[in-house]
Amino acid sequence: MNFKELPFFIQFTFKLLMISLICMFIVYGQNVIVPLVFSVLLSILLLPVTNFLEKRLFLPKTVANLTVVILALSLIGFLIYFFSQQIATFLQDIPNLKRNLEEHISTLQRWVQNKFHISTKEQTAIIQNATGDVKETSGMMISDTLFTITHTIFYIILIAIYSFLILHYRHMIRRFIIAIFIKAKEPEINEVLIQSKSIVQGYMLGLITEMGIVAVLNCTALLLIGVKYVIFLGIFTAILNIIPYVGIIMGIIFTILVTLTTSKDISDIIWIIISFEVIHFIDSNFLMPKIVGSRVKINALITIIAVVIGGTMIGLSGIFLALPVVAILKIIFDRIDDLKPWGMLMGDDTIVQKSKLYQQIENYRLRKRRKPVITPGSGPVAPPNS
Repeated sequence: MNFKELPFFIQFTFKLLMISLICMFIVYGQNVIVPLVFSVLLSILLLPVTNFLEKRLFLPKTVANLTVVILALSLIGFLIYFFSQQIATFLQDIPNLKRNLEEHISTLQRWVQNKFHISTKEQTAIIQNATGDVKETSGMMISDTLFTITHTIFYIILIAIYSFLILHYRHMIRRFIIAIFIKAKEPEINEVLIQSKSIVQGYMLGLITEMGIVAVLNCTALLLIGVKYVIFLGIFTAILNIIPYVGIIMGIIFTILVTLTTSKDISDIIWIIISFEVIHFIDSNFLMPKIVGSRVKINALITIIAVVIGGTMIGLSGIFLALPVVAILKIIFDRIDDLKPWGMLMGDDTIVQKSKLYQQIENYRLRKRRKPVITPGSGPVAPPNS
């Protein structure tokens, strides 16, 4: 019997079982899957540089692949070194941070005592009960931190090796993907591969450019406000901004918490919220439509669901991998008849268009360019292209 002829509830049960098996495979195999997916995305991003070195500079394929991987590792190493230096400076200021934080806590306790009539002694008892297990778990936290650092270094080395090998064997991998399908599907497979590569490259390059601009704007705003750790907070908030919708909120909260421990002026907090919201408005209405554009045509609902599922199943890596993976899945779904409804559900026609504010400005500029030119002694002169 054909699968499509089975009752709907049986088909749905089989599909649900398949999705559950895939999720279990991702959760239990994340140590293998996560570095491999990162390597695929990094390889696609580095592919234009590799082609340039091979075709324009005539370098051997192995040398070209090794060069781009070393350059990528150098950039990643520089970023890790930069953040470690900033964190080290931050840790050296812990005595001052603790002193300022105690002043803010005292102010907060006096306010709670005046408003809710809870004495300072009772508040201290509540805080001690809530944090009673901190000393017991401190050793575990240190060991977990050391494990995370070791795990991250191992991931970076593994991603570098994977990326080199994927770039080296990319033509064989492409032939393999085409060969596992029937010959009649070869044009569609080629189209999916080309579009997936184009979307991932465009999306990641646009995202990096947007992140750099947002980081500069954040650092400038924090510098004008007079906050400490300007570069660290500006870049860190720009990185969090990659996470759709919730990243900017996390960045604002983290910056406020750090500022509370370094500044006694509450107006700094207000200016941070105002400046970050203005930067987010500029990013959403100008930078995102202009730079990233419509490369990833995923609607907001699917984006949030994908980020939540990725974070729940894999953690922080899943949050950053969610959007590129969903974009590639949509390309595949749009070209398989049985999966086209899912591709339609994931898409968003409004994302293809630019933001309303950006469109209004573009229309105004277009009308201004097409405004009739009147010369003395003659009627209106139409624009050349009208």
